[in-house]
Amino acid sequence: MHGTRDSVGTLTSALLGGIDSLDNVEAAVCPPNVFLHLVGELIAGSPLLLGAQNVCDEPDGAFTGETSVGMLNEFGCHYVIVGHSERRAIYAESDALVARKYRAAQAASLTPILCLGETLAERDAGDTQGVVERQLKAVIDCVGVEAIGQSVIAYEPVWAIGTGLSATPEQANEVHSFVRNCVSAQSKVVADNVRILYGGSVKPDNAQALFAQPDIDGGLIGGAALKAGDFLNICRAGA
Repeated sequence: MHGTRDSVGTLTSALLGGIDSLDNVEAAVCPPNVFLHLVGELIAGSPLLLGAQNVCDEPDGAFTGETSVGMLNEFGCHYVIVGHSERRAIYAESDALVARKYRAAQAASLTPILCLGETLAERDAGDTQGVVERQLKAVIDCVGVEAIGQSVIAYEPVWAIGTGLSATPEQANEVHSFVRNCVSAQSKVVADNVRILYGGSVKPDNAQALFAQPDIDGGLIGGAALKAGDFLNICRAGA
């Protein structure tokens, strides 16, 4: 929940100034919903894709304050984030609700970015794998493993979001590998092809080491995405 109309427009224009030079990188921006129209118009015809930060699991009706998949489609969204740790922790979104949002997004031809991740207490208790497996299983049970192949997974250790901390490349890859193995247990083809992003304080100075890991396919960028130069340098690290 950052930005004003002017600052979002300035940031988007700065991204457009550098994104054309990046080959072999797919990049998307997910502004707050009130700025989807503005950003969508600015990036039209560019390599940047548009995504939303959240969506309702219901198609329409008396759900005051919510945004439907149909509304996101009208603004030209390609992606939508579901299950972000802040939605789970602050707004008490359950695994079941996240799975329904995922299903609704895919049914409307949106590509979900499914966020998985553990808190510091859960990591300290040795429950990292149990948490991410539970969160992933809720979605697979809802939509089937084949649907995972038409989405993106983002591992975001909650303890590394907005704290300046980051998992080491090896720590992050260990969880990414575990997630891929969970999918592989039901479909190796899906597991081999699904993109798994890392989303825990990715910055220009650690992006290359993270992206060099075998099971890390890119990043879900938070604070660094608010600075055009940082975001573009992270994209370059993935080229």
